[in-house]
Amino acid sequence: MKIITEDKIAAFLSRLKKRSSISVQEDDIQRRVRKIILDVQRQGDRAVRKYTEKFDGVEISLLAVSRREIQAAAKKADSAFIKALKLSAKRIRAFHKHQKEKSWKVSGDGITLGQIIRPLERVGVYVPGGKAAYPSTVLMNVIPAQVAGVTEIALCVPAPDGRINPYVAAAVDLLGVREVYRIGGAQAVAALAYGTETIRRVDKIVGPGNIYVAVAKKIVFGEVGIDMIAGPSEILIIGDRTADPAFIAADMLSQAEHDEMASSVLITDSLKLAESVSAEIDARVRQLRRKGIAKKSLAKYGAIIIARNLDRALDIANQIAPEHLEIMTASPAAMLPRIKNAGAVFLGKWTPEPLGDYAAGPNHTLPTGGTARFSSPLGVYDFIKRTSLLHASRSGFTRLAGSVEIFADLEGLEAHGDSVRVRLKKQP
Repeated sequence: MKIITEDKIAAFLSRLKKRSSISVQEDDIQRRVRKIILDVQRQGDRAVRKYTEKFDGVEISLLAVSRREIQAAAKKADSAFIKALKLSAKRIRAFHKHQKEKSWKVSGDGITLGQIIRPLERVGVYVPGGKAAYPSTVLMNVIPAQVAGVTEIALCVPAPDGRINPYVAAAVDLLGVREVYRIGGAQAVAALAYGTETIRRVDKIVGPGNIYVAVAKKIVFGEVGIDMIAGPSEILIIGDRTADPAFIAADMLSQAEHDEMASSVLITDSLKLAESVSAEIDARVRQLRRKGIAKKSLAKYGAIIIARNLDRALDIANQIAPEHLEIMTASPAAMLPRIKNAGAVFLGKWTPEPLGDYAAGPNHTLPTGGTARFSSPLGVYDFIKRTSLLHASRSGFTRLAGSVEIFADLEGLEAHGDSVRVRLKKQP
């Protein structure tokens, strides 16, 4: 594992900024994805079936997964998983209930103003499923929508053998999702965005996926809403001499095993810790089943950075704006006020990132690629819309009319001013 000193930090940060799942061969992938989307718009279910057979290697007659099929598949999940699933669902729901917003109104000087909070009516949830099962993605995307009050949730998940995975089915069954489709990829995003004979279009699409899914979401944005363009996973750890090297190494590898584009970074002011963590990683990576992926990830986008002090470490962390930020120092909470940019912050050595992935309660769908500078984790607020409310009495209108006329005349919008003047002429 490479150790980077102060003079090499700028070059590493530059390489990190260029890392993006969307930028890799984007032009070529965009052309392919645009064709898929156009075919689905024109041919509906027929195109969805064609691309499902082409990419997933399965010919499907029914796109929809029946309630009976979901329940039958869910019964194959083992009892220990069901227990863990229920605990996570309970904690995730409890956390997200705190995010609910309420409509409000204020009145004064003859003017009533306010904001109306309404849930989206229909949402599409994409759950990856080509190479592995992700029941946690079901929980993290469906529960906030339910808490917000979304009444219709259409869930798409790839089923390479034509059958829904038992663990995904268990999560779907537990949450009571009734509308499920055995499709994935760009064709699923297109079906949700534009609708087909079987699938009605949605108002917003949420959920992670591969580069084809990400590009498809980027293309259909504006036709429907999306949550974010998810990039490769990333973790940044700030540690001092009190940190446990084994804990840090294990947490860095938990991200490196995701894919070759994942980023795992430690920033420390302790050379001794840096060397110990490097040795731990080298020993542990050889034991991983996905060691090939982890080694490539660490070689390209992994680093142990030696900072002159912890203040400098925080400055670097804020520049990177990581998806996951772990603080393993003598007083981790004391550093919190200085943290400006992070998707999620994990304080102390007993709060590893995977705790947030599955069971703690906060959402694991987080901004990546530095977008934590301006983006937030997925939440209940992603499934609502806000409508402004205005009501003016005659006296309230009169009080503001002069200001409106001045703005309208200044901007050359005569009819805007006339809409005020015509009312002023009606004044007694």
